[in-house]
Formats: sequence, structure tokens, C-alpha cells
Amino acid sequence: MSARDEVLARVRDALGPTPTVPDVPRGYRRVGEHEPGSEMVVEQLVDRLEDYRATVVRCGGDDASVRDAVSSAVREVLSRKGIGETADASAALLHAPGLPPAWVEGLGSRPDDGTSAARDLDAVAAVVTASVVAVSETGTVVLDGSPACGRRALTLVPDVHVCVLRTADVVQTVPEALARLDPTRPLTFVSGPSATSDIELSRVEGVHGPRTLVVVLAG
Repeated sequence: MSARDEVLARVRDALGPTPTVPDVPRGYRRVGEHEPGSEMVVEQLVDRLEDYRATVVRCGGDDASVRDAVSSAVREVLSRKGIGETADASAALLHAPGLPPAWVEGLGSRPDDGTSAARDLDAVAAVVTASVVAVSETGTVVLDGSPACGRRALTLVPDVHVCVLRTADVVQTVPEALARLDPTRPLTFVSGPSATSDIELSRVEGVHGPRTLVVVLAG
């Protein structure tokens, strides 16, 4: 008899033939204390993302002007990294096929058509996508594989991911976020740039995904 079998046998003996199964309380918290999109949850999200070493760029504007604000913010972010400024910019920059064209206007970016293999995506300097919701308590941005978010490989292979998030889509808790999502879609939960540590706690970034995550918080 293995040690595992012995432990389980002792547990069964202690419980007896008709163990009593206690009721499990299901009073889980389903909403946060603050409304989605409120300044409290937005500030909390920014704090978490920056703690995870992501870069957050906030751009204001109402519904009528947010398009231009996002475009300027994306252009500034990529300009700092020297992306989208060369004649071969189209080879360096991709965006999700359903992204509003105005967000990447003048950057030479091309939409992802789904034909690029992982090796091709590895040569791409940066990608620009949208997102569907974010959780402030965990500092998590969620993509659902929709045309505005792009396929999963598009946001996992290139070195830089610029993700546009509307402040109205920031919620406080995970249950609130899950209620907005379609569970049949390929969901990707992103909490900062990819990072891992070895046994000596030496941090290495970019192993399992983008080395750099930039969140453009719009609205």
C-alpha cells in the first residue's frame, strides 16, 4: 500500500460509512463597492497595472473626441519606442482586424489577417488591440478573441502589446467581469507584461508573452 492509499484509508475510517456533508455557504460577493468606470476603480486598476510593471497612458475625451485622443496616445507610445516611423513600418506594426482604423491612422500599421505563423509574429515589433473589460482589484485586462481584440497568438508572440481600454469597461471584481464575458470565447486574462522568476528569484520578462504591455486608458 502506498502512502497515498494509507492516508485515504485512514480518512475513510475516520469518516465512517455515512459521513455528514456540511452545507457550503455560497454567499459570494458579486459586485464591488464602486460603480464600473468610476474614478475609484480606474485609479485602483492603474495602481495594480503599474505595480505589475505595465505602462498606463490615460487619454481624456468624451464619446465625440475619444477617437482622436486614442489615436494620439497610441502614436505617442509607439513613437517613444521607435515603432511606426520607418518606411517598413507595416512589417513592424500589426493591429487587430476589427480595431477602428483611426486609432492607428498614419502609423503604417496593417490589420492581422490570421495567416501569419508564430515565427512571422515574432518578427513583429508591436501590436495594437482593444479589450472588453478590466478588473481593478486584480489589475487584469481581458481580451475575448473578437475582431477588436484579435486572435490570441497576436497578443502573445510580439514583444510589445498596446491595449486600448475604455474607462467604462473597468469593473472592481472578477464576478462583475465574468458577467460581461461570453464563456464560449477564447478569453485571455492579462495582468501586466509576461514575467517569471527562477529559484533564485531572478526576474525574466517576455518568456510567455509580451515583454512590454502598454494600456491606453481612454475616456
